[in-house]
Amino acid sequence: MANRHLARSIVLQTLFEWDTMHASEKDTFAILARNVEEFGSGDVDQSFMNGLLSGVLTKKSDIDLVIEKAAPEWPLERIAPIDRNILRLGLHELLFADRTQVPAKVAINEAIELAKTFGGDSSGRFVNGVLGAVYKELGEPGKNEHGGKKVKREELPLEKMGGAIVYAKHEGQYYLALVHDVFGHWTLSKGHIEEDATPQTGVARVIKEELGLTASVGAQVGENEYVASHPEKGKVRKHVWFFLASSNFEPLQLKKSGGLDDAKWFRLQDIIDLNFYDDMLPIVTVAVQKLLDHAGAARETQLHA
Repeated sequence: MANRHLARSIVLQTLFEWDTMHASEKDTFAILARNVEEFGSGDVDQSFMNGLLSGVLTKKSDIDLVIEKAAPEWPLERIAPIDRNILRLGLHELLFADRTQVPAKVAINEAIELAKTFGGDSSGRFVNGVLGAVYKELGEPGKNEHGGKKVKREELPLEKMGGAIVYAKHEGQYYLALVHDVFGHWTLSKGHIEEDATPQTGVARVIKEELGLTASVGAQVGENEYVASHPEKGKVRKHVWFFLASSNFEPLQLKKSGGLDDAKWFRLQDIIDLNFYDDMLPIVTVAVQKLLDHAGAARETQLHA
């Protein structure tokens, strides 16, 4: 609806003023009322605007964490205020709105249009990249509703990444070190390894930087590849090699960046109930089986010693 687009524009102007003036929530709704009077029309959807503004303010902390994950190269304070608040508005609709009322593609397209109207020359592409990355993490809801052009992976820029199933032995049991992201999934530590001499060297560095552990990187246990949206580069192809890596059972020191909010050690028997990404499950399963096989072989050796 035309008045919904106008309503989003007015909410965006209100969020911009709230952000740059550090206004209180009460003052922000007064700003909204002033903006409605100045820029609104007779058919503007007041209840929609109230709900959208209230939602962004309430979910601000969660939304900002998602922005940090989707655009790790861009600290929140470095993002232009108008782009920052377009992202907040768009992510609120993408993550928390009723999809029967605001489909995912509508939320993304509306945010891009706001960026083109109110932002700078590169704002549309930046907003598209961030929201596209989040859309992929959500499983691309509504992807097949209107068809679309298939991405030719071989033509996309390649980013090389390395990840690890980090394990330690403690009191006779194996433990895995897993990281938790702001989308609610437990996953594996990973990072870029293009500049490292070998994949194993890169993975050891990533583990040290992300978890504070000194690890010995061993056998490769899997790999996967996916297309992601980068805020500046557009679509890129990410290929990730995963390795088993052993370390001492020490407290984890999570580097809270890129959308990670927790890290914990888990006993092997406790990971079955965790919320993993679908493409991570086979890799974790292979790693666990290797550890179980190793434990079994060690017991056999002891029995025959």
